[in-house]
Amino acid sequence: MADYKAPLRDMRFVLNEVFEVSKLWAQLPGLSDVVDEDTAAAILEEAGKVMAGSIAPLNRSGDEEGCSWNNGVVKTPAGFPEAYQTYADGGWVGVGGDPLFGGMGMPKVISAQVEEMVNSANLSFGLYPMLTAGACLSINAHASEELKEKYLPNMYSGVWAGSMCLTEPHAGTDLGIIRTKAEPQADGSYTISGTKIFITGGEHDLTENIIHLVLAKLPDAPAGPKGISLFLVPKVMVNADGSLGEKNSLSCGSIEHKMGIKASATCVMNFDGATGWIVDAPNKGLAAMFTMMNYERLGVGIQGLSLGERSYQNAVEYARDRIQSRAPTGPVAKDKAADPIIVHPDVRRMLLTMKALNEGGRAFSSYVAMQLDTAKYSTEPTTRKRAEELVALLTPVAKAFLTDMALETTVHGQQIFGGHGFIREWGQEQLIRDCRITQIYEGTNGIQALDLVGRKVVGSGGAFYKHFAEEIKAFTDSADASLAEFVNPLKDAIANLELMTSDLLERAKANPNEVGAASVEYLQVFGYTAYAYMWALMARTALAKQDQDEFYVSKLGTARFFFARLLPRIHSLTASVKAGSESLYLLDAAQF
Repeated sequence: MADYKAPLRDMRFVLNEVFEVSKLWAQLPGLSDVVDEDTAAAILEEAGKVMAGSIAPLNRSGDEEGCSWNNGVVKTPAGFPEAYQTYADGGWVGVGGDPLFGGMGMPKVISAQVEEMVNSANLSFGLYPMLTAGACLSINAHASEELKEKYLPNMYSGVWAGSMCLTEPHAGTDLGIIRTKAEPQADGSYTISGTKIFITGGEHDLTENIIHLVLAKLPDAPAGPKGISLFLVPKVMVNADGSLGEKNSLSCGSIEHKMGIKASATCVMNFDGATGWIVDAPNKGLAAMFTMMNYERLGVGIQGLSLGERSYQNAVEYARDRIQSRAPTGPVAKDKAADPIIVHPDVRRMLLTMKALNEGGRAFSSYVAMQLDTAKYSTEPTTRKRAEELVALLTPVAKAFLTDMALETTVHGQQIFGGHGFIREWGQEQLIRDCRITQIYEGTNGIQALDLVGRKVVGSGGAFYKHFAEEIKAFTDSADASLAEFVNPLKDAIANLELMTSDLLERAKANPNEVGAASVEYLQVFGYTAYAYMWALMARTALAKQDQDEFYVSKLGTARFFFARLLPRIHSLTASVKAGSESLYLLDAAQF
């Protein structure tokens, strides 16, 4: 496997040249005095060194050793505790955290790049700080000042970790039917009883304490999702002076044996009258959880991008080195017995597909992160509301489309290796196994598609969608003739999406099945169209600078490949959406 190298040049291109993020930061109170282009560059440079030097070398060994469980105690693979200490000492756990409690205070668009790097280096490792950051986000947004002061500093610093305890054996997507109970106590605390499954980082040996955020129901809670509350439940009780006290009444019953992410502890957690404290108000747990969800679902999309990037780096190095057969047009490497496989059309097709999807995904995930920053920091109500609605619209696309494209990308990388891609030695098969979970957790991609179409498009009457469509139209209307090769197909793509959206809104009124029948293909068309917008923006920048550097020439060539070979996929997907739901219901259940 090739040594991991952080794609810092492309990150700087997206942030500084395409989106000019420093201009956005200058307009947002809370960021204008915290970060500028030079600060961001220094942070990303250092992050790249840490991920490549300390985290990436543990990827294969961590996968081979995995986590172990013994009588409630979970041990991570060799080297993980030391690497986590290095990661924590660098402040990376709290890179996006609130400076009032020791966080670095960076915008999401910067922490998104750090997430990409750590997950490219080692996805299993990256899940531990990701869950801690997610727990911190909910605590900071919804908990009392007392809880924030007591827990956030040690979580941001990496001294303590965090977990999110949502899923139960009978309740995955449908959290409204959870059975975990919370009983109020005279001192203001609660006793929490129940079992949670699939809990990432629920138990491990990386930190001295783990702060669990647990969804549970109060005795008088209304039925369904409106009756969910959120509780902070530490593994080890924390004394008034901040020192650690007795172990809480909770335990890890087992860990899962999984297809991938084997160095990430996926735990069954038993809460046996554990002591906890409510976060926010009674029956407001789902709202507190969704504060975290938009960030976490984007984060899962970035995990997919990360694995696609790692697969591409491996594959392109291999394709330049491996010699097999001659180029169709005649020998290229005349001093060798055969040519490098990068000369062959099919290998180039796969490499360019990987490159186009990765770079489009990096731009799109950064764009969504910018909307999160605007929604969080803007003081202008209209601007903030628009950003919030764009985040709501684009989050399921980012989660599902990036991870769907990541599986395609990791498979292409394996295919380029041929038989070597199927064996452990080269690392490509691990990337595919690790990638597969990204399409499943934090809400399966089918659920993301239902969320996009049912809630965000149909549910808003098309209002959320209108923001994005109008922005793209404003770009295409203002583009000059030199961009025609990119703008014209983008115009066609957004017009296609417009027609599909209006048609689906109309059909959904008469038949509720239309939403579910169309949702997955609709999300895919939306994703390709969104990437087309990103590629048109990148092409505009690269076109103006193509005489300066080969980087821009490469960027233009990749843009042309995307518009010529990948964007046309929307036509078959659109045909599937237009076909409607009727064919899905031609069979009775017994006929399957």
